[in-house]
Amino acid sequence: MQDETNSPLGDVGIKIKPANRLNSVSEYYFSAKLREVREMNAADKNVINLGIGNPDLPPSEETIAALCAEAQKPNVHGYQSYVGIPELRTGFAQWYKKWYNVELNPATEIQPLIGSKEGILHITLAFVNPGDGVLVPNPGYPTYSSASRICEANIISYDLDEKNYWYPDFDALEQKDLSNVKLMWVNYPNMPTGANATIDLFEKLVAFGKKHNIVICNDNPYSFILNDGKLSILSVEGAKDICIELNSMSKSHNMAGWRMAMLASNKQFVEWVLNVKSNVDSGMFRPMMMAAVVALKNTELWHAAMNKVYTKRRILACQIMDILDCKYDTKQVGLFLWAKIPDKYSNSGELADEILYGKNVFITPGFIFGDKGDRYVRISLCCPEPILEEVLKRLK
Repeated sequence: MQDETNSPLGDVGIKIKPANRLNSVSEYYFSAKLREVREMNAADKNVINLGIGNPDLPPSEETIAALCAEAQKPNVHGYQSYVGIPELRTGFAQWYKKWYNVELNPATEIQPLIGSKEGILHITLAFVNPGDGVLVPNPGYPTYSSASRICEANIISYDLDEKNYWYPDFDALEQKDLSNVKLMWVNYPNMPTGANATIDLFEKLVAFGKKHNIVICNDNPYSFILNDGKLSILSVEGAKDICIELNSMSKSHNMAGWRMAMLASNKQFVEWVLNVKSNVDSGMFRPMMMAAVVALKNTELWHAAMNKVYTKRRILACQIMDILDCKYDTKQVGLFLWAKIPDKYSNSGELADEILYGKNVFITPGFIFGDKGDRYVRISLCCPEPILEEVLKRLK
């Protein structure tokens, strides 16, 4: 008889093991933590979730109307092109011209995506061989690292520091062995820190990429939230030669569940990404793409109305941080508030757990973004004012 203990599945004779790459990839932090929050709520804890940037406001009325009208048509429910419909690519190109003053060829320089998270993996698969280097910010969006691990890349972390406005330290980067680095992930406006970009920063990044033959990938989903200075790295002269920019409608247009995003770059880079993507999915739902075209035409008044809501919420989020004795930069932009914890806490997890289990309020500990975030916590603004006021009451 075979030893049942040899089987991870517990069945005699079965010896299935997962791929080795799973040894370095764990369940996404929010997936596990939100499961715990659900269990607490099932026990009548009534946990208030300030952890995730999941917009609670709807898309524009015109967007929803377009989706409904298009979905009623009988001939729009089949497979669609991997490159998206021409109307959507043109819509993205016009959107970039209007808001970022960037010219893009809709036929060759834009690739619609089923969310920018998908694009992060597709880009990594398209450019990185096992063992190749990928520069990942610390603190930074965890998916940059997890996608690199899935592709068996060599992750080379680079520090972002509050004293340097959360910008890369280019002198420190030049001291690293960059000989085998293929990609560098950057994210401005930055998540989780809220630091905004400047043209000078983008110019330095483009020059750095060209000097070392490193593809610079800017993840840019937050430029419409509480931000008067919208910038694209592609506005820098020659940036398209070495840069890819991801953008998303999740936060800017309240369409997170729609999974509607894009990347923009030169024709060759876009084709390489498409080679990967076309083997993974079967296109996007046409009515959603047509509705996204309408959403991309949202007026300045619509975006201003959204930011008016977020402005009121951030005032309350600041008050929450004040009660927690956390310090923050009032100039940060985006969908979150990032703040430094008091010295009395050993790390951000200690503070987050204290208010989760003591006050039934969930906020994000900064350590999930890297050890440079260990002394920080983050609050999402995707929560109505009455709920934020309830958090204030609980904490007081």
